[in-house]
Order: sequence, then C-alpha cells, then structure tokens
Amino acid sequence: MSFLYTDSLRKEFGGVIAVSDVDFKVEKGSITGLIGPNGAGKTTLFNNITGLDTPTEGCVFFKGMDITNLASYKITRLGIARTFQNIRLFKEMTVFENVMIGRHFKGTHPHLTKNSFINAFLGLIYVKKEEKDIYENSLKWLKFLGLENLHSELAKNLPYGKQRGLEIARALATEPELLFLDEPAAGMNPFETDELMKLIKKIKNLGITIVLIEHDMKLVMNICDNITVLNYGKKIAEGNPKEIQNNPLVIEAYLGKSE
Repeated sequence: MSFLYTDSLRKEFGGVIAVSDVDFKVEKGSITGLIGPNGAGKTTLFNNITGLDTPTEGCVFFKGMDITNLASYKITRLGIARTFQNIRLFKEMTVFENVMIGRHFKGTHPHLTKNSFINAFLGLIYVKKEEKDIYENSLKWLKFLGLENLHSELAKNLPYGKQRGLEIARALATEPELLFLDEPAAGMNPFETDELMKLIKKIKNLGITIVLIEHDMKLVMNICDNITVLNYGKKIAEGNPKEIQNNPLVIEAYLGKSE
C-alpha cells in the first residue's frame, strides 16, 4: 500500500471539473513531482489532500487511514505539512515567531482529570514543557535552514529566497512525515534554485517524504524519484523522470519537443 494515495479524486467548481477522477500515489521516502500546464489542477489536488478544500467525490488515504474531509489542522497533526505557491508568512512577525507558530500546530494537550486543581497544576507543567519544546524545535529548524542569524528580523524584511526558506522551516516545525511544496522554486534565480535542490535532498535524507509542484523541469528531473503529470484535471502519465521525458502524451501536452 502506498504511503499516501487518492482514489478517483474529483473536484468541481460550479460545473467546471478541476480534478477529474485522479488516482495519485506517493511512496514513503520518495520525492514525487506533480507537473503539468497552468490550470491543470495541481494545486487543487494539493488542497484536497491537505484539507484546505474538500473533494466532490473520491477519497484520500494516508498510512492506510481515510483522511478525506478532515480539517487541515487535523491533517497537520497526523504528519502532513505544506507550503504555498504564494508565500504565506506573518510578515509583521519575526523569523523566529513564524517558525514557532508552525510548532504550535503540532502541540496537543495531555489528558487531564476532572479535578480542577489537578487540571490547573498539570496545565502549568504542560505549558512550561511546551514552551521549552517550541523554542528548541523552532531553533533547530532555523539552523537547518541557515536562518538562525536572522531570528529577530521581521519576515517582511527577508529577501525572497529567504522568505521561501522560512516558509519551509515553519512547515518542518510541525515535524511532518510528508511535506507538500507548491512551486518552491517560483521566482528564484539559478543560484537560489540550486540551493533549493540541495535543501530538498537534505529534507529527504531526514526521512521525510516529499511531494512538489514545480515548473522548473531541471529541478524536477534531477531530484524526483517519481513524477505524475496532470492536464485539464486528468492524470495523463506517471513514472520515473526518464519515462516522463519520453512519454508522447507529456511531450505534446507540456514538455514540448526538443529541437
């Protein structure tokens, strides 16, 4: 059984079919690319998997569990995190505070008794322990992304590439088993893209499974183990990079023929 898979997932918006009966699978420990033309349904598929939207039909399974229609915060706590095509940071908060927010999403309150005094006592212990955990976890991911020296800087003041890195750090702070990256290389220069490729490989080496939407074919073909291709909401191909590069349907719909 695949680590994550969708079964005949379908999403309609007012009669327009954005995702059409897609069977999508992700193997544990892999980097899976999701590619296709603009409007192919890639981000819609991401949204339906991660709980930001609900499918019209079909199911989503993660580690054998049906997570269809679960709220996004519940999906996060199960071990799935994501970034967005348009960077979504708290711009007026510091770098450190942004990452701490990611860790807060993972926090869960321990079981408490019905005794109000004991509840208050245990709650105080929990808060102190959680504060320590949030601080240490956030610092760990800032160091992993090389952002520790910018911890007090407002997020809005970071260069674009650093903002993208901060969003990834915040997602990693939830301690995910599966990370979705929506066009992480968008707007990056070649140097930043090369650094991003190294970062994604580092994340994979931590044992985190990765799915990414990306238009940079050099990045996709160099780091992905498997690739799924969408066109007009339908899956038209899946396979390893070599198979995708040589697939006539993919060449016609998206990659184009080399001169």
